[in-house]
Amino acid sequence: MRAMVLAKQGEPLAQRDIPRPAPGQGELLLRVTACGICRTDLHVVDGDLTEPALPLVPGHQIVGRVEAVGAGVSGFAPGQRVGVPWLGGSCGHCWYCGHGKENLCDEARYTGYQINGGFAEYTVADARYCFTLPDGYDDEQAAPLLCAGLIGYRSYRLVEEAETIGFYGFGAAAHILIQVARYRGQAVYAFTREGDTEAQAFARTLGAAWAGDSLQEAPVPLDGAIIFAPAGELVPAALRAVRKGGRVVCAGIHMSDIPTFPYSILWGEREICSVANLTRRDGEEFLPLAAQIPVETTVHRYPLERANEALDDLRNGRFNGAAVLVP
Repeated sequence: MRAMVLAKQGEPLAQRDIPRPAPGQGELLLRVTACGICRTDLHVVDGDLTEPALPLVPGHQIVGRVEAVGAGVSGFAPGQRVGVPWLGGSCGHCWYCGHGKENLCDEARYTGYQINGGFAEYTVADARYCFTLPDGYDDEQAAPLLCAGLIGYRSYRLVEEAETIGFYGFGAAAHILIQVARYRGQAVYAFTREGDTEAQAFARTLGAAWAGDSLQEAPVPLDGAIIFAPAGELVPAALRAVRKGGRVVCAGIHMSDIPTFPYSILWGEREICSVANLTRRDGEEFLPLAAQIPVETTVHRYPLERANEALDDLRNGRFNGAAVLVP
């Protein structure tokens, strides 16, 4: 099969012909029909995340059709459409797994990081961590729901009682979550890269009450904020924007160092917290909600062999919404 392979971090992916995998115990063999591209993929390729299983096929927002079912699998059949997220497996017996926090399992394994992912024509996945996808989405539109949507939703749940929410960084996750927030009657304020008037206009078309540069002063006090961009300097900016008792959520798996800041902008029972990975429960809650709203994803399609171009376009903010690879 064709695959885009990361041989060494910091270098471009290479298109290679590699053996098609076979499903093991508890696994599904999937024919990949679409795979979203995520900023986490950039962090893996660029070396910000330092423990990939090299050589590696990246990609963790996979939509595919079941080609074969491994021993011990029930509930899936050939031809069925499924989605594969970032969380590819957990130990099932540690304290975290026993308390509904499998996203924090020390033995967790991640798709497109320790497990070969979806930048390929075929992949295998643990059936226990695959989702049935709602009708109403074609494969390309469904792909961004599997990380931008799921981890974005996990972040959103930490500010879902807020009346005013700031989104710092308006990319794939924010363009999905603003639709959830607007559905629930919340006002969203979008903060983008300096001078990115296209992203600001995009946010307004999706119902943002205001859109401006990330380090601008918020036009109103915010009840909460989610930082999607991997920029540590946005943490003090968001703390200054939220009212007393407000919460700032750091949604990325990697962020540059947070600069020192005066205690006065944290005081007043403001909070900073992070979101790590996702749980299967997030998918069980979010995917039906996305279909109910319905959330519409804006996608930019790239053929598999142009994965490096798509990653570079994401790195440099050349599109709004999400990028999707199609084998």
